[in-house]
Amino acid sequence: MTVYRGFDRETLDIEYRARGTVPVDVFEAAIARYASDSARAREALECREDVRYGESADEVVDIFPAGGGAPVLFFIHGGYWRMLSQKESAFMAECFVGLGAAVVTVNYSLAPGASLDTIVAQCRRALAWTRNNAASFGADPERIFVTGSSAGGHLTGAMISGGWHAEFGVPEDIVKGACALSGIFDLEPIRLSEVNEWAKLDAAAARRNSPIHNLPEKGCPLIVSYGGNETSEFKRQTDDYAAAWRAKGFAAEYIDLPETNHFDIVFEYQNPDGRLTRAVRAAMGL
Repeated sequence: MTVYRGFDRETLDIEYRARGTVPVDVFEAAIARYASDSARAREALECREDVRYGESADEVVDIFPAGGGAPVLFFIHGGYWRMLSQKESAFMAECFVGLGAAVVTVNYSLAPGASLDTIVAQCRRALAWTRNNAASFGADPERIFVTGSSAGGHLTGAMISGGWHAEFGVPEDIVKGACALSGIFDLEPIRLSEVNEWAKLDAAAARRNSPIHNLPEKGCPLIVSYGGNETSEFKRQTDDYAAAWRAKGFAAEYIDLPETNHFDIVFEYQNPDGRLTRAVRAAMGL
């Protein structure tokens, strides 16, 4: 039985099973590297750990200041909304602090204990907190760039969606640029796949948390990419989102990284002269 875009349920599950695109040892090595490289960054740089942006214990950020009115790289981790934290998300900090950008890595509550409504709201709260408190770590509140991979790519889209800013007391142009890697921008197939075992979406929640269905009136420059061996649906999601962004009259740039996969694409952020980092540097004015 067809459940979505000509896919039966089994095939749809495969399309959204990101771990299935790489061998187990490759996945495990990437996860271990997230942690080890992030720990190294905390040792090498000034780091303000577990700074509260909200009331719950999960609502914390780690901050790597760069000083001198630096722009902010606001990074949202992946993990299909159910794993990882800000502690595994600082692997790019040495590179970007070295380039003159402050780095803020965001923690949020995890599914299935937290709904996507909660997770999206927490990330928006963290973003509002960052703007309101940027001066406290020497950064420029008017130069915030948001990025993330996988679930973090989806959440990056949620940060540049429309319709939420008044609730959090921030301007519609709080984000000056964004880069979404391997993201999911329409959650309807997630609702219909095995991922919904922990995403717990109904049709209304899928719609209101889908960036492609909540495009803003004022859009920032957007960069997108995905790994070369990702599934057709992960690629389509990004291509469709970038096309929708452009159709609104906003700039969207695709960076082709065919040698990467769903899990190691973020390590491109460790190379200051790599294609992805160069594009982000240009967008941030670095």
